Amino acid sequence: MTRADTHRYSQTFARGGVGQAGVEAKPFQAWIDAWQMRGLETMDDDRIAPLELAASGADFSYTLRLAAERPLVLQGDGGYSRKSLREQASYYYSQPHYTAKGVLVIDDKPVEVTGKAWLDREWSSQPLASDQSGWDWLSLHFDAGDKLMLYRMRQTDGRHYGSGKWIAPDGTAKILGSEDIVMTPLTVTEIEGRKVPTTWRIAIAKMAFAVECRPLNPKSWMGTSFPYWEGPISFAGSHAGLGYLEMTGY
Repeated sequence: MTRADTHRYSQTFARGGVGQAGVEAKPFQAWIDAWQMRGLETMDDDRIAPLELAASGADFSYTLRLAAERPLVLQGDGGYSRKSLREQASYYYSQPHYTAKGVLVIDDKPVEVTGKAWLDREWSSQPLASDQSGWDWLSLHFDAGDKLMLYRMRQTDGRHYGSGKWIAPDGTAKILGSEDIVMTPLTVTEIEGRKVPTTWRIAIAKMAFAVECRPLNPKSWMGTSFPYWEGPISFAGSHAGLGYLEMTGY
């Protein structure tokens, strides 16, 4: 949970054999300890909505209801998302059309919230290749209603591999290839002894798209078992809006 002045996170692990964690398909629910994601009675599998979420950390908690009027978006080629010019790939879908409503509790103070949300689900049997150091990933909600997912897999030789999908307000989508995307880090933040690029210029010439992305909180470091950076961003330029940035391997 990120604000301009604080960044809070939590993680938990559990085994499913004793009921401490698990997933049920019908009716849909997934849980680990007191954290849960639950489909409501009217849940549509094509939208994964409506949903209720609940989770908490040492000094925060939230309960949210997510609704979506459009179906999931299959990333890559029908859900097959390549991660290099070789055989690295994943299966990957998103639900970028969620609207969220609920309550956040921060330092025992409840706050009612509304906004936009984005769900990603990705799985693969392959790790990164030996010459890939990590990735830089963005999800963007445009003020005009479009959505954009894009990422670059960082190659040690500097020839990074990019991919993305531009989603129009009517739900139609256009695949973006590595040759379409230019991601340029502008400023670096030192966190936990690491140098992390937290301000970016993103350009996609064929979509007349050129923006600068800035973090709400440059110190949004996730000091979990597998540490990484993630947090909300804003962007402005040819287009404006809000989004999310995730970076690993720094």
